[in-house]
Amino acid sequence: MGDRWHVEVDRGVCIGSGMCVNHAPDGFRLDTARQSHPREAETDAGELLLAAAEGCPVEAIQITLAAGGEPVFPPEE
Repeated sequence: MGDRWHVEVDRGVCIGSGMCVNHAPDGFRLDTARQSHPREAETDAGELLLAAAEGCPVEAIQITLAAGGEPVFPPEE
């Protein structure tokens, strides 16, 4: 079984660019105010979700391992 990720969007930072939806339409949606929301708070790990987080122009998306909370993106420095 693969990793499970917890996905969050900081809507105080989100600018509604829609890049996350373009990268991972099954992972994110925009509300009527153009704020991003993960479709599921916990999901299977996936390259499209990671690409969405990496492609966010304001780094509003945080991904952690669901089991232990270790950061996936942005990575710890």
